[in-house]
Amino acid sequence: MTNQAYKLGLKQVGQDVTIWPLAKIISPEVISIGDSVIIDDFVFIMGGAKTSIGSFIHIASFTSITGGGELTMEDFATLSSGIRVLTGTDDFLGGSLTNSAVPYPYRRPTRSFVHLKKHSIVGANSVILPGVTIGEGAAIGANSLVKKDCEPWTIYVGSPARPLRPRPRDRILDLEAQLRADLYDAEGNYLS
Repeated sequence: MTNQAYKLGLKQVGQDVTIWPLAKIISPEVISIGDSVIIDDFVFIMGGAKTSIGSFIHIASFTSITGGGELTMEDFATLSSGIRVLTGTDDFLGGSLTNSAVPYPYRRPTRSFVHLKKHSIVGANSVILPGVTIGEGAAIGANSLVKKDCEPWTIYVGSPARPLRPRPRDRILDLEAQLRADLYDAEGNYLS
C-alpha cells in the first residue's frame, strides 16, 4: 500500500496499491480496494452507497465514477482512459428539476449500481449508464455507450453497445490461475 492510499481513509485497502497523487477520491470511507490496484492521476471517484474495487484492477487517467449509487469492480476488471461510469442520474424526462445544486424534493435523482464482473474491460471514452452489469470477460470497445447488461465473454461495440463476437475465455482464466499461484500463498495471503 502506498502512503497516498493510506492517507485517504479508505474503508479497506490491500497490498501493492498505487493511487497517484492527482487522483481525486470523495467519500473514501465507503470505498474498499483489493490487492495490486492502480488508480491513475486525474481519476475522479465519488464513493456512493458502496464502492468495491477488487484485485488486479487498473482505472486509467481521466476516468470518472459518479452518481451516488453502488459500484462493484470484480478482480481483473479494467477501466481505460476517459470512461464515465454513472451509478445514478437525474430525471431528464421532466419529472423534477436537475443538477446537484437543486435540493430535494425539487430534484429526485435515481441511485442505482454498475457491476463489472471479473476480466471485463471497458475501452477508452466509453460511457456506462446506471443499472448495468458487464458480464465476466466482456470487452467494451472504445467510444461505446453501455445502456444495458452485457453478456459474459462477448465483445461489444458502438452507441448503443451491441455484441460483435465472442472473447476467448479459457486462455484468460488459465493465465489468472498461474498469476494467483505465483502471487498468493496456500492460505490466500498476498506475497509482496
